[in-house]
Amino acid sequence: MATKVTPLRTKEQRQSVRDLAAAEMGVLRFITCGSVDDGKSTLIGRLLYDTKLLFEDQLATLKKDSAKHGTQGENMDFALLLDGLEAEREQGITIDVAYRFFSTDKRKFIVADTPGHEQYTRNMATGASTADLAIILIDARRGVLPQTKRHTYIANMLGVKHLVLAINKMDLVEYSRARFHEIVASYLAIADSLGFESITPIPMSALNGDNVIKKSEAMSWHQGPTLLEHLETIQIADVRADAPFRLPVQWVNRPNLDFRGFSGTVISGSVKPGDQVVVAKSGKTSKVKALVTADGDLPIAKAGDAITLVIEDEIDASRGDVFAAPDARPELSNQFTANVLWMHEDALTTGNAYVLKIGSQTVQAAVTGIRHKIDINTLDKTAGNSLGLNEIGFCNITANQPIAFDPYKTIREGGAFILIDRFTNQTVGAGMIEFSLNRATNVHRHAMDVTKTSRSLIKGHKPAILWFTGLSGAGKSTIANLVERKLSAMGAHTYSLDGDNIRQGLNKDLGFTDADRVENIRRIGEVAKLFVDAGVIVTASFISPFRAERDMVRGLVEKGEFFEVFVDTPLAIAEKRDVKGLYKKARAGQIKNFTGIDSPYEAPIDPELKLDTAHAEAEAMADQVIDHLRQAGIIGSAGEPLNDFSI
Repeated sequence: MATKVTPLRTKEQRQSVRDLAAAEMGVLRFITCGSVDDGKSTLIGRLLYDTKLLFEDQLATLKKDSAKHGTQGENMDFALLLDGLEAEREQGITIDVAYRFFSTDKRKFIVADTPGHEQYTRNMATGASTADLAIILIDARRGVLPQTKRHTYIANMLGVKHLVLAINKMDLVEYSRARFHEIVASYLAIADSLGFESITPIPMSALNGDNVIKKSEAMSWHQGPTLLEHLETIQIADVRADAPFRLPVQWVNRPNLDFRGFSGTVISGSVKPGDQVVVAKSGKTSKVKALVTADGDLPIAKAGDAITLVIEDEIDASRGDVFAAPDARPELSNQFTANVLWMHEDALTTGNAYVLKIGSQTVQAAVTGIRHKIDINTLDKTAGNSLGLNEIGFCNITANQPIAFDPYKTIREGGAFILIDRFTNQTVGAGMIEFSLNRATNVHRHAMDVTKTSRSLIKGHKPAILWFTGLSGAGKSTIANLVERKLSAMGAHTYSLDGDNIRQGLNKDLGFTDADRVENIRRIGEVAKLFVDAGVIVTASFISPFRAERDMVRGLVEKGEFFEVFVDTPLAIAEKRDVKGLYKKARAGQIKNFTGIDSPYEAPIDPELKLDTAHAEAEAMADQVIDHLRQAGIIGSAGEPLNDFSI
């Protein structure tokens, strides 16, 4: 039986129905997607029109716009209800994501009409990221297209569980039952393997309204539901409610000295006063004192509620931290795998550094490996070392510091991230975390009472990493050794990390491929971070040819604790010195991937210190480093005892 729709004439009547729906039913969020000109906007426009949920001024505007921009002659062009941009109306395509709310007497809906053009795949991904159901439209004349397959795969990757396969424009193929079944069979041959919970095929003509909200007389052979019947009755499980409690901190709310709370939106689970909570990164725990909102305190906060969490203890937490249930914590790692959708004309290549934003956390990260790409025509896995525009790959990612996350399939908001170009600030990729690359996934940080600050107070100076970078033979180790000797003579607590020495122990299993170089620096960075936490001034002498890896180490410690020291020596001078005979062997082809010969060196763009070894002696350059540490406040002024230095 077709759904009964009550005609509404006034805003008050419409609002009354919406309020009733809100009280009795949850929201169904769905997305329309498919290839260009499959009729997505027309379908949603028809839904809004036939359910009598358009205001009189909207109808008047639609009639006027149909006469000016429409493609249906004297008839109304329903697509114009959603194509809000002038460029869209002139070209007859959807560019932006258009969100619309409507309701019937059974349910309320939020629909995202997304672009079909391949150029705007990123917009489709945006709409799918919050959808419970996707309507995949297919033009009955053209059948399954590459963009149909791409949108299906992206919908699956983004966690959409239910599909409606809308075979549209059936009027243009004479409502052929055979054509409908041919397209459905072709589509299911690919989509069945993706594991959707339900796929419901519906033949329709959005333009004429066939099987949209009313049964089509021309397709009486279709025994299934109309589109609206299906949308009103499909059961969608709220997985967020059953997941563990998570609250990413958006900002610390401190209007006065007597109040301190942590504001954000609960993304999963629930919390109430008296519950124990933990800060995922630090491991600090406390008890919930109150759940504050603009409308008063809540007895319980659930997924979707925006609250200010007030706790009983003064523990440290800031924007980017995640409050969680102590017995079901998120994972904490700086290495993980993820499905990545690339959204930029410039290809993603391994090793490049990007800004990774997940929830309210922002870190620097690099894709360190592409395990496989997806052939969008067959959905087969293929090899590759880069991702082009709109390509999808399963990647290894390394961040410059651990982040708190949940696998995307478990908690969407806890595992979704974007990649941002550091220089243009453009979003260039979107990702969904699959799993941590840490072998021990049941390990969580334990809060310690003795901190870096207390260790530094004992030592009488601040901790720091002096990162000496430059070509082989530039003089990095020589200068670093002199710096450490001078600091030690002053009573500073120091330690030296040197490339050759480290490769004899900790990193003796690594070679000199780009991937091994990345891992070499990652391990060194983690060791240097531990020395900083111990309150030590550590010198690190490594070629470290890639900016992304040096930036990764910088991000491991606090601002002002990392000093990039560029030992600037021209290749000709470094090669002339050739203390270890390495350049000679590299030129002879005996050493592969040697920096400066057959492997690149990316010079620092804005280092804290630049030492010109072609025009100064090592002793003088070591003094430059010491002077810089004084100016930066790491050690005291000349002649001042270190144990009197104020931390």
